[in-house]
Amino acid sequence: MIIKKFNGKTEDEALKAARAELGAGAVIMNVKKVKKKGLAGLFSKPTVEVTAAVEEEKDTYVPQTQTVPPMPAAPKKDTTEKKISQYKDVLTDEEYEKLHPKKEEETPKRRSSDKIDNLQSLLEQQLKSVMEADSEEKARSSDKKDSKNKEIMSFIKLIYTTLINNEVDEKYANDLVEEIEKLSKPGVTIDFLLSNIYQKLILKFGVSTGVTEAESGPKVIFFLGPTGVGKTTTIAKIASEMSVGQKKKVALVTSDTYRIKAAEQLRTYAEIMDVPFRVVYTADDLKTALGEFKEHDYIFVDTAGYSPKDKEKRDEMKHILDAAKEVTEIETYLVLSVTTKYRDLLAICDTYKEMDSYKIVFTKLDETSTFGNIYNIRLYTGAEISYTTDGQDVPDDIEAFNPQYIVKSILGGS
Repeated sequence: MIIKKFNGKTEDEALKAARAELGAGAVIMNVKKVKKKGLAGLFSKPTVEVTAAVEEEKDTYVPQTQTVPPMPAAPKKDTTEKKISQYKDVLTDEEYEKLHPKKEEETPKRRSSDKIDNLQSLLEQQLKSVMEADSEEKARSSDKKDSKNKEIMSFIKLIYTTLINNEVDEKYANDLVEEIEKLSKPGVTIDFLLSNIYQKLILKFGVSTGVTEAESGPKVIFFLGPTGVGKTTTIAKIASEMSVGQKKKVALVTSDTYRIKAAEQLRTYAEIMDVPFRVVYTADDLKTALGEFKEHDYIFVDTAGYSPKDKEKRDEMKHILDAAKEVTEIETYLVLSVTTKYRDLLAICDTYKEMDSYKIVFTKLDETSTFGNIYNIRLYTGAEISYTTDGQDVPDDIEAFNPQYIVKSILGGS
C-alpha cells in the first residue's frame, strides 16, 4: 500500500493533486487543515493536507507444481513371449527379430534369454530412478510447504507480540490474530497479511468528525475529565483555531471553581484571543451566561475534574449539563491522558458515560511511545476519537485524530 500526503490551498486542489499522482483509484484517508507553527500561524491562512492511499500492484502468487513423467508400470512376471511383445517398441527391428524369430527360423535360446534379462534389468533401473526422483520432488515440495507455514506462523506470533508490547489488551490482540489466521491460506504472502491487518485496524478506528456546528443558535462544547489531563489547554487550542483560524464568534466559560489557577489560565487565553470569558458556579449561572452569548457560534466550557468515586461532584456536573441542554445544543468531549493506566481509563470512561455520550480527546502523546490504550478505549467505549495533543504549545500541539499514525505505531512502525 502506498500512502502519501498532498497539500493545496483548498481541499479540491489537494484532492486533484492526489488523484493526479495516485490515480482515480486512490482512497482519501484523511483531510485536515495545516497552519504555520507558532503565534504567526494564528494570522496566516491555513492550507489543506490530504492523506491518500492506493494499493501497490503485486504479482499474484501461484503455487508452482512440477509435472513428473508417468512411471512405467513395473514389469510383471510373465511368459517370455509376453515380455518380448511388451517391450517391442524399445528394441530395434533386428533385435526384435532375434528375440522373436519366425517359426521356420531357429534362434539360439541362450541369446534370446540373455537379451530379455538385460532389457528387464535396464527397465528396472529406469523405474527405480523415476521413483527416486519423484520421492525427492515430493520431499522438496513438503519442505517448501513446511517452511512457508513456519514463516506465516512466525509472522502471526510477531504481530501478537508487537500488539501486546504496545499495550493492546490481550482480548483485542487475540481477536486480531484470529482474523489474520482466517486469511492464512495456501499461496498467501506476508505483505498481503500485513496490508490486511493494517486496513482492519484503520477501519476499527472509524471516521472522526471533531467539533460540529449547531443546527441553530450557539453550540456549547463541554470538556470533561480527571484533573491534570490537560482540559484547559485543549480548550485553548481548539478555541483559538475556531476564533482566529475560522473567524468564528467564540466565548469561554469555566465551572471549575475548585482550582483558582484553572480559571485564571483560561481567562488569560481569553484575553489573548480577545473573546469573552465567564466563571459560573451553578446551573443557573450557566444559563445566564448562555443567554449573554446567544449570538456566538461556539461556547467552550471548562469543568472541574473529580474522582470516579466522588458521587456528589458527579451529580453536580450532570445537573450543569442538563441545564445547558434546556437552552441550546451541546457536544461533550471526554479528555483522557494516554499515559493513564488502562484499568483507570476504563473506570473513568464508565463514570462519565453515566452523564452523557461523549467524543474523546487523547492528550500527552509526547510522553509515551505505546498507544495501545487508544485502540483499547475506542473498542471498549465505541466513542469517536476526535483529537490528540502532543505538547503544551497553543495552538500548535493538537491535531484531528490520525488513525494511520496510531496504527503504524501499534504495529511497531516508527
